[in-house]
Amino acid sequence: MSQGAKSERRTLGSEERTLEIGSETPIRISAGHRLQHHDGKCSRPHGHNYEISVSVTGELTNDGWVVDKGDITEILSEWDHRFLLERGDPLVSAFEQSGDGDALVVLDHPPTAEVMAVVLERKMLEAFPDSVSNVSVEVSETSELCATY
Repeated sequence: MSQGAKSERRTLGSEERTLEIGSETPIRISAGHRLQHHDGKCSRPHGHNYEISVSVTGELTNDGWVVDKGDITEILSEWDHRFLLERGDPLVSAFEQSGDGDALVVLDHPPTAEVMAVVLERKMLEAFPDSVSNVSVEVSETSELCATY
């Protein structure tokens, strides 16, 4: 091994790198929601095929990556084929009484694409190693509506 290769190997994880997942082909999840206090049709229960892209910045781990893609998809899968509701929405009780409480994701704020992006970023930052310095999530509800935090 040359001296340059040894030096490169020693410092491999000391510089931050960014992992982009879904920028070309977004990760798709299907989920229902409603905006309880909205005056329009979004106050009715409905669903979307969300497209999600994730950007993670941090130092390389000993495994040679910023984070394992599986860790990202595991967090996103917690919302796939679920119904997102705001805490206090009467539908929460309806789901629980019907035996479908495990199909719910209850959020502290209205389940908009913007809120989804914020909550997913926070969940990922908490779950990822300390070597991760930033997570950015983009949630597209439709081809016309995309939220990035």
